[in-house]
Amino acid sequence: MRHFDRLLRFFIIPLSVAAGMVLYFFIFSLWQQPLIAAIEALIFVVIGSFEEVRDIIAAFRRKQFALDYIALLAIIVSIIAGQFLVALVIVLMLSGGNTLERYGMAKAKESLTALTERIPSEVILWEEGAAGSRVPIKEVTIGQTIMVRKGEVVPLDGELLSEGGITDESSLTGEPYFIEKVRGDQIRSGTVNMGEVLVVKVSAVDQDSTYRKIIELVKRAEAEKAPLVRLADRYSTFFTIITGVIAFGGFFLAHSLERVLAVLVVATPCPLILATPIALFGGMNAAAKQRVLAKNLASLEALNRVDTVVLDKTGTLTIGHPLVSKVLVKDSRYNQEKILSIAEAIERNSLHPLAKAIVEKAKEAKAPRLKAERVSEKTGSGISAAVEGHRYTLAKLSKYHHSTAVDLHEGDVLIGRFEFEDRLKSDSASILTALARLGLRLFIFTGDREENAAKAIAALGAAGPSITVKANCTPEIKKAGVAELRQAGHVVAMVGDGINDAPALAAADVGMVFSNEEHTAASEAADIVFLGGDVSSVTLSIGLAKHTIRIALESIWFGIGVSIIMMVIAAFGYIPPIIGAILQEGVDIAVILNALRAGRFVFS
Repeated sequence: MRHFDRLLRFFIIPLSVAAGMVLYFFIFSLWQQPLIAAIEALIFVVIGSFEEVRDIIAAFRRKQFALDYIALLAIIVSIIAGQFLVALVIVLMLSGGNTLERYGMAKAKESLTALTERIPSEVILWEEGAAGSRVPIKEVTIGQTIMVRKGEVVPLDGELLSEGGITDESSLTGEPYFIEKVRGDQIRSGTVNMGEVLVVKVSAVDQDSTYRKIIELVKRAEAEKAPLVRLADRYSTFFTIITGVIAFGGFFLAHSLERVLAVLVVATPCPLILATPIALFGGMNAAAKQRVLAKNLASLEALNRVDTVVLDKTGTLTIGHPLVSKVLVKDSRYNQEKILSIAEAIERNSLHPLAKAIVEKAKEAKAPRLKAERVSEKTGSGISAAVEGHRYTLAKLSKYHHSTAVDLHEGDVLIGRFEFEDRLKSDSASILTALARLGLRLFIFTGDREENAAKAIAALGAAGPSITVKANCTPEIKKAGVAELRQAGHVVAMVGDGINDAPALAAADVGMVFSNEEHTAASEAADIVFLGGDVSSVTLSIGLAKHTIRIALESIWFGIGVSIIMMVIAAFGYIPPIIGAILQEGVDIAVILNALRAGRFVFS
């Protein structure tokens, strides 16, 4: 419904009003007195062109030279010459292109909504060992104690007062593992409580919390991003000079204002104004068919010019969750199949990602299913259960060769070990190689440790040497890295998947995000959203952008060429203004038909 309201407001209503005014004037002005018709025409012109004139004045103040100046001049000359129907037709053509652009840009104005909505507006106070009243988050002060239930987002930074807890910090760090917390550990806002109820002593108020700082980074990044110049406006100076010369020539030949008007009418740059937004809308539609959502028109135009691609690692190049890489047998009484069966029985009902990885590995190996009894799980100590009359315990090692491992004990005897890794997506290496062949500079900014980043680069094979890597990146460091590349003159695309990428996504010329369980937050900061995890979506998007802009440029140059020919003919008096307006509509139709080809993009 929200998208329909936007479509109604920015597209259907303005065009309907403009078309209605032209139709009314064309039919009823024939039976009205000339003065009344002239007054009605002036009112209609003012109503129909108000927003366009406002935008033109704003562009002039910013010292931006826009093609709309020619259209405005044509409207003024039409009124002076008494050609009111011509003026209204120009208003209709002008509003067509601009309403398309306003509709597309309105879709891009929703950024930060989901980022702010992710944190609750109210929190539950913890009073004397029991849940207390709900209070607005902005009223909570340092030193107060709050309660965070399982599955909820931690609203404020603080110190853990509970005996222990499990949090998902992937939204901030990008690492795919749950973090076990003990009393006294720091809990950061924006993380998710994955275990039992947490009791947290607040150490920072809402406006100073970790998550709010990320939101502010996104806001600043978007504010710092320079507005994109419309594709057609890059040719405005050339086209305007040509129009002025021909219009002056027409006046010099006949000393007739009607000749000047005829030149301006056929020069009205509606083909140029229409070509880009229609082609871009076609490109957006073609992208959507490939499960790629471009949220605004400008993103495809900017993507066509990208020369540098920055990628997050976890969840972007990797699958984003741990898998069992090795099952090591530490006791000769057991074999790998038995160890998997025992571990699967213990972890079967656990929600921990390492537990899920073990269960998946056992299923993949077709290990026999056993039954676990008297399951007991304690944060920080692991999980234990009785299986076939023996007591077993699974516990995570605090550090194991810079990676993650879980040991399986029978009593106090180590019998097996599980090692985990976050593997690369199957297409990561080939897609990065393809991007490098396109001449793009490649960077990986990851919040993961240097050791894990190095392992990922090694796994990329031939693509690895062409990539520059930054590890241990906070959201601030990622944003600063993107800003530094842009300041050096590069057009940057940032590819990520989590909240920790949001500031960098907003700071980049084009932010591209893989949608996941928490996609709403990162997606709101991005320009392009991939519905799925295929890295090939990146090359698809770049190819589609280049295809779309190529078609838009074809339409622009066709419009310029035909308009110049008609201007010369009009300057010699062979095309009257109203015929010129009709011919210009024919050019518009040709441009639109060509621009619609952008929607037939086929990715190979």
